[in-house]
Amino acid sequence: MARITIDPITRIEGHLSIDVEVEGGKVKDAWTSGTLFRGFEIILKGRDPRDACHLTQRICGVCPTSHGHTSSMSMEDAFKIKPPDNGRIIRNILEGCQFVHSHILWFYHLNALDYVDVVSALKAQPKEASLKKVQEKLKVFVESGQLGPFANAYWGHPAYKLPPDLNLLAVAHYLEALDMQAKAAHLSALFGGKMPMTMTSPPGGTTHIPTVDDMANYLFRIKELQNWIDNVFIPDVLAIAPYYLDYAGIGKGHANFLAWGVFEDASFDPKKRLLPRGAIFAEDFPKVHDAKPEDVTEHTSHSWYKGTKPLNPAIGETDPEYTGYDSQKKYTWAKAPRLKNKPMEVDSLARMLIAYASGQRTAKKLIDNTLSAIGHAGKPQVLLGVIGRIAARALECKMVADAMYQWGIDIIENIKKGKTDVYTSYEIPDKAKGIGLWEAPRGALGHWIDVEGKKIKNYQCVVPSTWNIGPRDDKGVRGPMEEALVGTPVVNPEKPLEVLRVVHSFDPCLACTVHVIHPESNRTMEFKVS
Repeated sequence: MARITIDPITRIEGHLSIDVEVEGGKVKDAWTSGTLFRGFEIILKGRDPRDACHLTQRICGVCPTSHGHTSSMSMEDAFKIKPPDNGRIIRNILEGCQFVHSHILWFYHLNALDYVDVVSALKAQPKEASLKKVQEKLKVFVESGQLGPFANAYWGHPAYKLPPDLNLLAVAHYLEALDMQAKAAHLSALFGGKMPMTMTSPPGGTTHIPTVDDMANYLFRIKELQNWIDNVFIPDVLAIAPYYLDYAGIGKGHANFLAWGVFEDASFDPKKRLLPRGAIFAEDFPKVHDAKPEDVTEHTSHSWYKGTKPLNPAIGETDPEYTGYDSQKKYTWAKAPRLKNKPMEVDSLARMLIAYASGQRTAKKLIDNTLSAIGHAGKPQVLLGVIGRIAARALECKMVADAMYQWGIDIIENIKKGKTDVYTSYEIPDKAKGIGLWEAPRGALGHWIDVEGKKIKNYQCVVPSTWNIGPRDDKGVRGPMEEALVGTPVVNPEKPLEVLRVVHSFDPCLACTVHVIHPESNRTMEFKVS
């Protein structure tokens, strides 16, 4: 038995199609369709379990580290072992490098151009020499007609609200961010052997043995990233946000949130992770409830699989059957995960809200300060929507980078105390089952493993974008992104910028085709998203 993972996380891995029906200037209905059939669970079946932490990283080129860690955690659960303290911290550092890289990449290179009018920046009147230089380069791009990474956008759309000077500053920081995300990836390679697809976090801990010199080099590099996040990233978010506060009420969706938790505490208690485990449901927001893997089911009544009975991933059945696209029946390869039969949003917003409501001091301070800065002190419900997702990733990026500096100091202190173990040895049992529950930058990630005869009998993954882009369930309830799109205003159906803003706020990180169906003419318009 195998489950097919539809994992639309990057712009080059996975394909997502969005159908929205517009009526009266707003989205009336929406359908998300994962159109790429992959089959990692089939590849894993019959292999040595230790292969899984390497093969599952190929699910995603942006979040490979998270898959590797989650896979190793599922085996550690099955084999009844835990990494030593240094192994735990090195994994946290590796995961942190990926989070910082991913959030910088997403904000500046995958999302910002929905809000920053690049061509408008030519009207700016900069005083700084550095900004004048950027403007000159941009002018060459525009006049050549070859916009490169700035092509395929709706420049001049009335939904763009930033003044030219702020547009130019954002373009300059877009270029700076290319270097910053590369620095974060470089840090991953220092501890992971390479990036993407790190090599040093097998079940049991890590194969990287840190030295004081390693960590001194690391601390210097992470401090540079901290300073850039504090002095560029966060100020950019706060400068842009006031122009788009109307998006605080757009893209709310079901307002149910799930986080398995990430960045392990010394206790290995998932509720004590830097970003803790929990679930929030709309009916008693923001109360935090327990989140348990046994409460997860996957629905397939609207997916291209045989059978419609909702099943827990531990006993999941995956029997593919493509029947053609039909929005009223089956229209996607993605399953529809549910927690306690409810669709759940999984992302930085889910993690930060759960941390905030759980009393995590750093998260609470960051969110309270941000709410005050935008004039909504004490009202976390304002974050339920597009603006909240954007703010949450920026705040989380700062929170993680700051924690990463402390983890480096913790490693040095352990080395000075003679604590140098990084790995716990083990024997693969003949039969075992385990679950790894963790977070990728894009949200809750779970791996289920079943070992028999020292080989993988069954392996299941429930990944972040499956939670978010999943279709309707067997009761006809829309998935999180589908629900979030409903009610989104669309000024011009031929230039559906507003739809893209909602889609990108979930960080699906992929090239997608957006279909806007006009209810009167039934004409379908297709748009290639850059």
